[in-house]
Amino acid sequence: MKITEYISGLRENIHLAREQGKIIVLIPTMGHLHYGHLSMVENARKDDGDREKVYIIMSIFVNPLQFGENEDFDRYPRNLVRDSRLAQEAGVDMLFVPSVQEMYPDGQSLTTINVSRISEILCGSKRPGHFQGVATIVNKLFNIVLPDIAYFGQKDYQQFIVINKMVKDLNILVQLIAFPTVREQDGLAMSSRNSYLSSEERQQAPIIYQSLREGAVLITEGETDPDVIITTIKDRISKGSKGKIEYVEVRNAHNLERFEKIEGTVVISLAVWFGSTRLIDNILLEA
Repeated sequence: MKITEYISGLRENIHLAREQGKIIVLIPTMGHLHYGHLSMVENARKDDGDREKVYIIMSIFVNPLQFGENEDFDRYPRNLVRDSRLAQEAGVDMLFVPSVQEMYPDGQSLTTINVSRISEILCGSKRPGHFQGVATIVNKLFNIVLPDIAYFGQKDYQQFIVINKMVKDLNILVQLIAFPTVREQDGLAMSSRNSYLSSEERQQAPIIYQSLREGAVLITEGETDPDVIITTIKDRISKGSKGKIEYVEVRNAHNLERFEKIEGTVVISLAVWFGSTRLIDNILLEA
């Protein structure tokens, strides 16, 4: 595996891979890798054990544009030595680890990407500017790498919908893959922020997925009132943990619009605080 912090070095290696006829795969991350990230690498590498077909690029960049005031940019976990080892063992070909200066040479980006409406609801309503930062850095990575395929975790479902809309609206030639959420044995979605949890918070956090599943069961059994689902999930979390609920929503999975009556493809999503740690999760199903 090669490692570079420079756009020029990355592009040189991509050029060589394209000359060899390889498919370029991009897996953007903010580091502190876990098995959810590594599973994407394994999936991209399947049926290519000899590395003749696919060239996998993983980026590690903690993007300041997507962190608001008083958020955890400075304390976000960083361990490049550990991440490099895990990426190499998983089968990454090129690790791109740019500095903030490399990505934003002027110290800021006067040009940003704003995907309106769907960026302003759910997580976006509580984190103004977050998805603008996400869309901007992902668009930059797409322009730098020009990938054929890009992987994103389904845990960050709203993020995927925002990026998917950006790709369609701007006619970006890339195939997006929403990779299913990878979970711990007790159901907690794998996340770099899980490392912030105290032992007590970690014991309580699985109630997030338990409550989502309870809501999903109600829908599969015929419940069509979103308020019933939302109330059930909130009650389950409030009675079974010390988690502070930020939001629980039942939305159309394709466009994140609200339902008057639940039907079609549904995403139940939520954000819950355990102490100073904000966890998000979701579940997809057919009503």
